[in-house]
Amino acid sequence: MFSASYRRKLILNLTILNNRSSSLSQGFTHHSAPVPVNQFLASFTRGLQNPSLIHLRNISEIQHRNYGSEASIVQRNPKFSTINNDDITYFEKILGAKKVIQDNEELETANTDWMNKYKGSSKLMLQPDNTEELSQILKYCNSRCLAVVPQGGNTGLVGGSVPVFDEVIVNTRRMNKIISFDEVSGVLVCEAGCILENLISFLDQKGFIMPLDLGAKGSCQIGGNVSTNAGGLRLVRYGSLHGTVLGLEAVLANGDVIDMLGTLRKDNTGYDLKHLFIGSEGSLGIITKVSILTPPKLSAVNIAFLACEDYASCQKLLFQAKRRLGEILSAFEFLDAQAMNLVLHHLDSVRNPLPSSIYSFYVLIETTGSNESSDKEKLEAFLLHAMETGLVSDGAIAQDSSQASSFWHIREGIPEALQKAGAVYKYDLSIPVEKMYDLVEDMRLRLGDDRANVVGYGHLGDGNLHLNVSAPKYDDDILAKIEPFVYEWTSRHRGSISAEHGLGLMKAEKIYYSKSSETVQLMASIKRLLDPNGVLNPYKVIPPSLLS
Repeated sequence: MFSASYRRKLILNLTILNNRSSSLSQGFTHHSAPVPVNQFLASFTRGLQNPSLIHLRNISEIQHRNYGSEASIVQRNPKFSTINNDDITYFEKILGAKKVIQDNEELETANTDWMNKYKGSSKLMLQPDNTEELSQILKYCNSRCLAVVPQGGNTGLVGGSVPVFDEVIVNTRRMNKIISFDEVSGVLVCEAGCILENLISFLDQKGFIMPLDLGAKGSCQIGGNVSTNAGGLRLVRYGSLHGTVLGLEAVLANGDVIDMLGTLRKDNTGYDLKHLFIGSEGSLGIITKVSILTPPKLSAVNIAFLACEDYASCQKLLFQAKRRLGEILSAFEFLDAQAMNLVLHHLDSVRNPLPSSIYSFYVLIETTGSNESSDKEKLEAFLLHAMETGLVSDGAIAQDSSQASSFWHIREGIPEALQKAGAVYKYDLSIPVEKMYDLVEDMRLRLGDDRANVVGYGHLGDGNLHLNVSAPKYDDDILAKIEPFVYEWTSRHRGSISAEHGLGLMKAEKIYYSKSSETVQLMASIKRLLDPNGVLNPYKVIPPSLLS
């Protein structure tokens, strides 16, 4: 532990923002009076049960418009059939009329992505109840050469979950049953249409958590999450879905059901084919069931919202967090001042936890552990080091669940704020951490005027930048300055043009910036093997020219 003389050197100016707990505030001097750091460190890690917030001062057409990407301009494959009355009759026979959707209002929603950037013209949406019904749908569509787009919660950002033309929409929302949960192993088995937030709530009651957490959890479905290999807020702690998904069931284009729904952590019997479907965006088969390993819910949770003067400090803070917090570090998110300003301006429910100033960068750190005293010691050492070295300029520690949620709402609310601000060009990139924010700054220099606001935020803990360019309206001149520059820059720095959102329609033709020609050719060969007619989610993931 630290000596008394050392502690006395580190004095914090603490402001109690919410003095609802006399036990916490006892011994503190209010109105920004100095408080010895040992009093602070003895108090702030009492957990989320305490209802006070401690404020730390000075702790150093896809068919009709090309506004998403040049790759959005595609031609309908002439070999695909169009829907006729006989098709409708068949689908009503196997599904029932209520699950064969032709209502214009419902189809308008299903044809359009949530950003209102991609819009198809499908005249039919099917909603199977189970794997057998979905199998019959695909078998028939393949025989008729009717193109199909799988759709879950339709929360994607690259045009992967909506039709490009008149593809039949197969929506899995009715396949939403939890099949089993083993409280010894923590293995959850469920259908693909389960909404992520519902799974989180179910597991919370069992004393477990999902290894995946997303801002869109209230709408997105686990099948879509797995199909896109969604990353999210907990990847730094629990890894990707390639590691946590133990098994799955999928239906191929010809209707064959592939049962890979294992629940074992070890199974070394041949090729582990489930990995072909994780991240394939429904282009190889439609996932119908998933088994996933869920970690136990741990009791000691702390969330800090910190301010840094520059990006270099954010990097150093991440390095120190990994070293000093180790296994209890569960999230490390960052956002720049532009992102913070957007959230404060466009979301009425958001309040700035550090109202004294707008800083250049903000970092949200979450720790999760099972040993309160040990976690407290690690967090204490981390904060002391951050203060001593001047990495943190200001900060706040959540002291109850409401304040924790408000901190997370700032980070998770950025996409909504961007949407409210106007048109937005979104890029999801993996870049070496030391170079990540260079792209944001280079993009600002390249655009060079007031028509566009360049915003940077994302999962700093795993090198995932969400680069967003916000403008009053979509503008071809702005797009021409962004693309292909953003892809060339990322490729030159050996990054990936898609960290977690997938390729979809937006980036299918851009895949060569991240994958070699030989790799893409092999991917196309696998696609042709599993879907020889190309009916599953056409025009996406793989350049259409390779499959024609």
